[in-house]
Amino acid sequence: MEMSGTLISPCSKESLVIYQDWFNFADSDGDGRLTGNDAIKFFGMSDLHREDLKQVWAIADAKRQGFLGLQEFITAMQLVSLAQSGHTITQDLLTSEFDWENVKPPSMQDLNKKLAKKKSKIKSESISESMKLQPSRSSNWFTSSRSSKKIQLSSVTSITDGLKTLYNQKLKPLETSYLFNDFVSPLLTNSDFDAKPMVMLLGQYSTGKTTFIKHLLKSSYPGAHIGPEPTTDRFVVVMSGPDERSIPGNTVAVQADMPYNGLTSFGTAFLSKFECSQMPHPLLEHFTLVDTPGVLSGEKQRTQRSYDFLGVTSWFAAKCDLILLLFDPHKLDISDEFKLVISSLRGHDDKIRVVLNKADQVDTQQLMRVYGALMWSLGKVLNTPEVTRVYIGSFNDRPSNEAIDGPIGRELLEKEHNDLMADLKDIPKEACDRRINEFVKRARAAKIHAYIIGHLKKEMPVMIGKAKTQQRLIDNLEDEFRKVQREFHLPAGDFSNVEHFREVLNGYNFDKFEKLKLQKIQAVDYMLSYDIPELLKSFRNPYN
Repeated sequence: MEMSGTLISPCSKESLVIYQDWFNFADSDGDGRLTGNDAIKFFGMSDLHREDLKQVWAIADAKRQGFLGLQEFITAMQLVSLAQSGHTITQDLLTSEFDWENVKPPSMQDLNKKLAKKKSKIKSESISESMKLQPSRSSNWFTSSRSSKKIQLSSVTSITDGLKTLYNQKLKPLETSYLFNDFVSPLLTNSDFDAKPMVMLLGQYSTGKTTFIKHLLKSSYPGAHIGPEPTTDRFVVVMSGPDERSIPGNTVAVQADMPYNGLTSFGTAFLSKFECSQMPHPLLEHFTLVDTPGVLSGEKQRTQRSYDFLGVTSWFAAKCDLILLLFDPHKLDISDEFKLVISSLRGHDDKIRVVLNKADQVDTQQLMRVYGALMWSLGKVLNTPEVTRVYIGSFNDRPSNEAIDGPIGRELLEKEHNDLMADLKDIPKEACDRRINEFVKRARAAKIHAYIIGHLKKEMPVMIGKAKTQQRLIDNLEDEFRKVQREFHLPAGDFSNVEHFREVLNGYNFDKFEKLKLQKIQAVDYMLSYDIPELLKSFRNPYN
């Protein structure tokens, strides 16, 4: 048994011929991929229990592609055969010493009859097809316009692949026409869809962000610096790689296989403060960590950064699956810059988790006061009546076998530590759901943006007074937003920040904007109402 991304089980030449025949029969689309719906029909002929078949699919689809190729199909068939023989199907079975070449094909009820029937049907169809004339082009004039809007799921291999197709066919044309990439978010590339989940750490300097990463990885990443002063002065993406090395930001931003092309819009000043740190680590196979510069406080806030710190934070927040806000019991004051940073996370509240780090440095009474003060401060900044989840712990590089016997007790810290680790472990599982959620959120934002741009274009005069009208529209942008909201019955909370929108508008000539084209809006509406639900129905685990 070899391990190379997927599990490979050897089989005899006789079995290989049989499996190839079965695979061609089960693959209804004939594209060399056995999808979940095809698997349900074919695997059902084995008369195995549903739970056994669910386990077979999960092991065979080791790459989580949402389909089986021929090699994965053979592995699945061998597992089905073993299950019929009374073996318990587990991942360990594949790594055990087993004579796979002598595993006989499983018993599949009525399969031979169906194979013979299909071969007979194919033969008769090929004869009749050769006698037919080619249909004229005009014979399709009556085809429904709705059916032409559907994406062809036969050419899609997974939910991620489907989202790529939907984005390029339906959402990207809308974003391009109405300059969504200039106002809200850069256009997406394939690498944005294929990227691993990301976790971003934010906090004031010396709250333990870099130490937290070191605690998770049980080692330091290349280029990490830890100290009481502001040591991390750049955004560092810690990701999996074949060897330990640091890659400069300018290089990372232009690599097509990395999801950081959008950062080029922040200029060279930022890219010089951005780098990628690669290292081989099993945890980084599942998600990427983003270490950030410490948020400034006191006198340091008056020193302006050379790049748009809030813009970069907001960009990463949109891409990340989890955002950890770290606090120190001795630094509970939320500085002006930290308030602005938290405000820039608006719309991503579901991703935010708060970590009260270094909790073993205070006693029980102090911890109660610190916890209460932190909750009060966060309530004012986050401006929400709901209580934010706060994890209490001490995430440092202390060996795990050392007892944390502070006044507050080791048990509390261990429970909180385990809760946070469980939250992090769930990230890869929930990554697909979160990606769909972000995609739908982006589609709605793009629709609202198109309505606004179309409205501003419509308000412009044909001939005289264009400059005055444009300035009036910019000055009264809040009123124009309200008009769009009332006209198209849109939720007020989904609109962009007025000040940011106004700032970007100053660099454009409204007369050059494109008129609102309802066909493009309708294509996105159809995508949200029909295509995405159909995609989810087709590519979930068939035995879940």
